[in-house]
Formats: sequence, C-alpha cells, structure tokens
Amino acid sequence: MPNEININEEAIENPFTEVVGICFKDGGKTYYFAPNGIQFKLSENAIVETSRGLEFGKVCAPNKMISTSDVIQPLKPVIRSATADDVKTHEINKRKEQDALRICQQKIQAHKLEMKLIEAEYTFDASKLTFYFTADGRIDFRELVKDLAGTFKTRIELRQIGIRDEAKFMGGLGTCGRQFCCSSFLPDFVQVSIKMAKEQNLSLNSAKISGACGRLMCCLRYEYDTYLQEAKITPAVGSTVKTPDGEGTVTEANTLRGLLKVSINDSVKTYHRDNVTVLEGPKSKKSTDNANDIE
Repeated sequence: MPNEININEEAIENPFTEVVGICFKDGGKTYYFAPNGIQFKLSENAIVETSRGLEFGKVCAPNKMISTSDVIQPLKPVIRSATADDVKTHEINKRKEQDALRICQQKIQAHKLEMKLIEAEYTFDASKLTFYFTADGRIDFRELVKDLAGTFKTRIELRQIGIRDEAKFMGGLGTCGRQFCCSSFLPDFVQVSIKMAKEQNLSLNSAKISGACGRLMCCLRYEYDTYLQEAKITPAVGSTVKTPDGEGTVTEANTLRGLLKVSINDSVKTYHRDNVTVLEGPKSKKSTDNANDIE
C-alpha cells in the first residue's frame, strides 16, 4: 500500500499570508491576526477577537507576509483600528481593575484563603474578569468565585501563576539598574541553569546570580552560547601548552579575550591563545553536565 502524503492545499495555493502582530502587554508575546484589509502602523491600537473575548491590543509588528505553513490556524481577523472611544473604554477598564483588586482582596480575607493576589484583568468588552494569584499549594476557591461573580455580574476566572510570572506582572529594577527583562522585552521565560553561571566564571553565590523572583537571572543565558563557542577554541586551565618561551601549564584563562596565563619554570606569563599550541589537555576536570535546570 503506498504511503499517504498529507498535503496542505491552502499552503500550496497561497504560500504566503498577510498578518499583523498584536501585543496585549509590554514585553508580552506577539500574537498574529489577519489585518482584515487594514494597513496598521507600529504602536497603533487595535481591537481583536480572542478566545477570551474582545481585547484591546497594540501593534508590535506591522503588516507583513509570512509563510502560510507558519500560520497557526485558525487565523482570526482584526475587528477594527481602535477609535478614541475604544481608548477611553480601555482606560476605564484599567481603573475598574484597580477597584476589582481591592474588592477581591477583601473577599479573600473574608473567605480566609492563603493566596496572594497579583493582578486583575478585564477583557475589552468586560465580559470576563480574570484574577491572577500565587499560592504555596492548591486553593479551593469555588466559594470565592461565586461571591465575586455575584459582586461583578460577569464571568470570573481565578488563575494561579508562578513566582517568575509574579515578577513579570509586578515589574521593578534588577541589580543592573534596568527594568526587569521579563516585564520589558522578554516574551517568554527561558530555561536557565547553574551550569551557565559556571561556564561564565560567575560567582555561584545565589544572592548574586538570582533575580528578584528568587530564581536564576534570565540574563545568564544571553552570553552563554558565546562563552561555549569561545571555550571550544580556548585551552582549558590545567592544559599543557607550547609557548614561544617553552612548555608550560595554563593556570588561568580569559575566555572572551582569549588570554592565557601560563606557568613556565616558576614564572607566570600571559599569552594569546593564538600564540600557543596545546600539547596535552587537563588531567582532570570536574563535570558540570549534571547541573540542575531551574525554570
């Protein structure tokens, strides 16, 4: 029996699809919609329909053509460009969210629930109100939901989030003095591990390599790939190398600058890695391959 081949007829007939990228939060993910014949500009506001209902978003990627095979179906269309009235409605919703936070906090205390309220979020048409919270374990909030639904007269959703999500919602300044990466430009959290700090010769003091969320800093990944590439062409500490002044042992290596400190006959000299030849690798090297990933 011949093998069956699935062919995407739409991708063949229309290899490219016009899309516009919409973001709903600063530093949030980009979601693609069909522009519906509208030419959008960067930072322009738009009203779109999502699985949650009507949403107010900002254009973070103007109209462009992408491969139809890369489009996640179904591609929903933009409803319209945001009007002045839409902007006012959005601002009213933001004020209502602050009142909703205060009321929900009072309800949580009344129901004696061990949960920390983080943020409230209305859909543009106010058909749904979502509360985000953190907690140490599972919370039975069924009675709370009923209470909130009776108070706000709309659909209520309570969503438990992690500690990194809390930092993204709350925002703040990192040890570098800049706004948190997660709340300013990172659309997704990246996987970070202790191994990345070791490869970059950083202090393994948790206070120095952890962010405000208590987890390893996302920025540990930014230069990690570069360090790996440079490490491949840099003799490791403990290697026996041939230098213009004779054979010696590498005692220190600056991976990014390519500089080596080599011990030769009780003296230490500095060479660039291009000016030495590795004769023998280090006799022992502690493995860091089993470092645990921390998400």
